[in-house]
Order: sequence, then structure tokens, then C-alpha cells
Amino acid sequence: MVGLALWQRPVSYAAVGATKAVDLLRYPPDGYRPFQERTRIGHGDARWEYAWTQLMSWGVQRNSGFRVTVAPAPPEASELSYTPVSFDEYGVPIAPAVVSEVAEAVFGPEGDPFLQPGDTAWLRFPGILPIRAPVRVVYLIDEPNRRGFAYGTLPGHPESGEEAFIVDQTEDGSVWLEIRSISRPSNAFWWTMYPILRLIQATMTRRYFRSLSLPIEGPTAIDPAGD
Repeated sequence: MVGLALWQRPVSYAAVGATKAVDLLRYPPDGYRPFQERTRIGHGDARWEYAWTQLMSWGVQRNSGFRVTVAPAPPEASELSYTPVSFDEYGVPIAPAVVSEVAEAVFGPEGDPFLQPGDTAWLRFPGILPIRAPVRVVYLIDEPNRRGFAYGTLPGHPESGEEAFIVDQTEDGSVWLEIRSISRPSNAFWWTMYPILRLIQATMTRRYFRSLSLPIEGPTAIDPAGD
């Protein structure tokens, strides 16, 4: 893969979209460790708006300590990803909300464009074990009360697999963040570092959940619990 631009590199795993499976924990792809956790991050429309706009503009990663360098993909890369159709309980397709609109540019609270399938990025985490992790957005979820995305690993990432971040607002107004993933070390070196990778994963997961439950600044400020 040396010499290829980031958007030209294929993902480094075969089971693209595996994190959408309802039975992910019971039947993960062979050789991959599955993970799924769902946590309430607040309550109310202000929390919902904050959560999904942060999520869809890399805010979860940035607010958790990653330095995110986005490389928007040309049409060729988008052809390697997909936006799955969602259905309601009666089997009727759910129309996209606002994230996938292409008629106009849609931007997050910091001025960053919302994610699109095929977008690529470098995630850099400084520390004792500096990590440079290239990823590609492989699908979006864009429903009125449920939004999110998943990225897949690219060659050069210490792990192989996929991670999904999904926020939803339930009928009682509660806002939730769900994280789903499949992962394994990407090569022999990272297998020797597997205990450290597991520790980093656990630490980052806690930071991800905390990143969307912090107080909202400005005129709509609310407490961390959203109550």
C-alpha cells in the first residue's frame, strides 16, 4: 500500500458492515473480538442536538483526545462504502433525515462538514505509545431519532476491524450513545502489544461516552446528566 493516497487504500478487513448485525456479540466474524455498550448520555432536545451534531463531525474523537485530520474522499472512494436503507417496524423504508442531504453543504457546530460515506481520516493519539490510525467511514445511519456512523480500519492502523457510534433519542426524551465494534491486532507486532491495545480501547471507550455527556455551553447549557 506504500505510495497510495489514503483514500485509495482498501479497508483492512473483510466484514464491512458487521457492526450493524443485531447478533454481533453472539456471532462476530471469525477471529474478531466483538464489543457493544449502550449508555444514557442525557435528556431533552438540546442534548440530542448536541450529541448528534458532535458525533457526525468527529466531535467524539476530538473531545476524547484524538487529533483528527480529515481527508475528504473523491467519488471513487464513496463507491467503496455504502449508506444502508433503514426500515420501520412495518418494513417501510425510512427517509433520510438531514445528514445525508446532498443539495447543500451541512456543517457541524465547529464548522466541520458532516461525515459522508467514503470520508477518510487519520486519528492520532499522543502519549507513551503514539498511535496513528487511518480509518474510512463505511456507512452512515441517518434517521429522524437515530444517527451515527461506522469507520473501518485501513492498512497502517494497529488494529483490524470496524467501530460504530450511534446516538438515538427515545420517546421519553432520553439520549443514548451506543458503541459497537469488532477488532483484532493488525499484525504480529501489535499482537505482542495486545494487552496494551485492550487497555487503550477501554480507556477510549470511557472517554467516548463522557465526550457527549459533558455540560453544553451557551444559552442552552444543561447539566451533565441532562436532567
